[in-house]
Amino acid sequence: MSTSTDPDTGLAVTVWPGLTPRLLRTEPGPEDLEQYRDAGGYRASDDPAALLDAVDRAGLVGRGGAAFPLATKLRTVRAAHLAGRDTVLVANGEEGEPASIKDRWLLRNRPHLVLDGLRLAARVIGAAHAHVYVSDAAAAAAVQHALHEPGTALDGVTVSVFKVTPGYVAGEETAAVRAINGGPAKPTDKPPRPFESGVGGLPTMISNVETLANLPYIHAHGADRYRSVGTDSSPGTFLATVNAAGMPTGLYELPFGVGLADLLTAHGVSPERVRGVLMGGYFAGLFNPDVLVLSLDHETLRDAGTGLGCGALSVLIDECPVAVAASVLSYFDRENAGQCGSCFNGTAAMAAATGALRDGIATAEDLARLQRWSVVLRGRGACGTLDGATNVAGSIVAQFPDEVTRHLDNACPDCATAAYTAQRPFEVESIA
Repeated sequence: MSTSTDPDTGLAVTVWPGLTPRLLRTEPGPEDLEQYRDAGGYRASDDPAALLDAVDRAGLVGRGGAAFPLATKLRTVRAAHLAGRDTVLVANGEEGEPASIKDRWLLRNRPHLVLDGLRLAARVIGAAHAHVYVSDAAAAAAVQHALHEPGTALDGVTVSVFKVTPGYVAGEETAAVRAINGGPAKPTDKPPRPFESGVGGLPTMISNVETLANLPYIHAHGADRYRSVGTDSSPGTFLATVNAAGMPTGLYELPFGVGLADLLTAHGVSPERVRGVLMGGYFAGLFNPDVLVLSLDHETLRDAGTGLGCGALSVLIDECPVAVAASVLSYFDRENAGQCGSCFNGTAAMAAATGALRDGIATAEDLARLQRWSVVLRGRGACGTLDGATNVAGSIVAQFPDEVTRHLDNACPDCATAAYTAQRPFEVESIA
C-alpha cells in the first residue's frame, strides 16, 4: 500500500495495494506542469466523438454524489453544440460536504489533471469557455497558478476560476449556475436544468472535478483499460475520505468493490469497535455495523438502501449514533437554503425531534412524527438537502432501534455524561 502523510496536516494519502494510481499521487508537494506532461498529460485530442464513445463504454459515472453517467451529460450538451448553440462547461469543485476532502486535494495537488479533464470534456461538448467553481481559496490559487504556467495546453478553451462562499447547498448544480450568473449560490427550481439553460442562458454541463479527472486516463488508455479494475457495474477507481475521531483523516484511491471492512481495517479501525458508519458524507444515512459486510460499489450499496455519495465515510467508535444523527440534522437545519418551506420547516422539525431524543426528553409521539417526516418529506424542495435529512432521520430509527429506545427512556450513558454535539460532524479540517 503506497501512502504519504502530510506532516503539517496529518492527512494520509493512500493508494490501494496493487493499484496503479490514476487520480492520487504520493509524491510530496503539488504536481507542476512539467511533472504532469512527463506523466503523459495534455495528450493531443482530435476526435471528440471517439472520446465520447470511449467514455460511454468505460461506464464513468459522476463522483459528486448522484453517480449519473457522464456520457449522457456529455451527449446531451454536445447535441446542443451540433445544433449550432454555444455551450459552457463548469468544473464543480465546491466541496460542500464537511466530511469530504477529495476535491480540494485534487485541485490543490493535481490542478493540471483536473484542467486536462476539463479540456477534454469541453472539446466533446464544443464549449469555448469553462468555469472552475470553487470555495476553497488555496484550490482557487492552485488552479490560477496552473492556468498561467507557460505551456498549459487547453486547446483554445478559456477558463475562469469562480470563487464562491462555501455552503452545503452551494455545490448543487443550479446553485452553481445561479452564482456564476450573478445571483446567490442557492438552488433553483427545475426545469429548466442547466443542460437546457445554464450559465448565460446557454446549455451548460456541470461535472464534479473528480469525475473530470478520470477523462485523461480514458483518453490515454481506453475504455477497456479503465474497466480493468472495479466491478462490471461500477468500473474504475474512486476517492474515499475516511474519518474516525482521534485518527488522521485518510484519502484513499481504491477500486470499486473493495469491502468496507477491509477499507476500515486498512485505515487502522478494527471492525469490532465500529458502532456505526455515516455514509456518503451527510447524505446517505447512518448505518449500524451490519453495513461492514458490504462492498463499496454503487449497486451493492443502493440495494442496501444507502450509497457512496461523495465517497466520504465517517466511522462511529465512541460516538452515540443518536447524538451524531441529531448533530447532522442540526447542520441541515442551519445550512438549508431557506427557500423551500418543506425543507426549511422539515429540517427544523427533524432536528428538534432528534435533539430531544438525544437529550432524553422525546416522547413516543415525537418518534412517530420523526418516522413519518422521514417518509413524507422525501423528494420535496429544489435540491437534495431535504432528502439527505430524511435519509438520516429514517436510518437512525430503522438502524438503531435499541439506542432509540434507550433515549426514549433517558438511559443512554454516553449522552448522560457528554453528549456528542459537533456543529459539523466529522469535518475534515482545512489542509492549508
